[in-house]
Amino acid sequence: MSIESLGPGGLDYLPCRYGNSKVLFRGPRRSLDAPFVAFFGGSATYGKFVRTPFPDLVEQSLGTTCVNFGSLNGGVDVFATDPYLREVSGMAQTTVIQITSPRNMSNRFYRVHPRRNDRFVEASSLLRAIYREVDFAEFNFTNHMLSRLHLVSPERFQTVVEELQMAWVARMRLVLSQIPGRTVLLWAGCHAPEEAAIDLDSDLGLVSRDMVNKVSELATEYVEAVMSEDAVKAGTEGMVFGEMDAPAAKTMLGPVAHREIAQALVSVLN
Repeated sequence: MSIESLGPGGLDYLPCRYGNSKVLFRGPRRSLDAPFVAFFGGSATYGKFVRTPFPDLVEQSLGTTCVNFGSLNGGVDVFATDPYLREVSGMAQTTVIQITSPRNMSNRFYRVHPRRNDRFVEASSLLRAIYREVDFAEFNFTNHMLSRLHLVSPERFQTVVEELQMAWVARMRLVLSQIPGRTVLLWAGCHAPEEAAIDLDSDLGLVSRDMVNKVSELATEYVEAVMSEDAVKAGTEGMVFGEMDAPAAKTMLGPVAHREIAQALVSVLN
């Protein structure tokens, strides 16, 4: 077993690639010859710290091959810019797309890594002009940068939020419009979409109900999986992680939440 295949706490994600895509997905690698359901998304779809993520649970219920194209900390840019993943969505019987954070995508204000979307690469001249007092060289991650910008000036930060939200809606609509087959848009979180969404502590804290409505109209189905009180209380119970990863694990969805997401999807995919 290679060092690269070991996840935190020894959980083996069996990372693999498909076709000519450079993105590492959770394994084991599945055949794309038989009919299959494709799952696109971020860390929740990938199932970080979880032995059996919801795509596997859906497969167990349906008896249909479910291929996990979830990407750790991935945003819409992963499947919007990868030509092979666009090809995959045309091959799949159904494509399930998890709603991910607008902060992890390139926009007019900054650029992120094309595969590791949580990695901040560069600020645009426009953003530097708005925040002249900020040294963008000190940032490696998008959330760190955005938190600092909000702290420096909540008023100016509103301009950044509006750009992220508009860019996210446009990118998501583009992705959905390019998928020829059936699509299921998935909201998976501890709360439902809110009318005014500016919460940097939540992964979905910048996605409002209006944004979801503008995007979901292009999907065949929309599934809103909001975690139950039991799932929230379960916390990290049943998750696999090392001591150093405990803080990160607390921000992820646990096995109980994954079971609830799978149940919500199965009722639609059936």
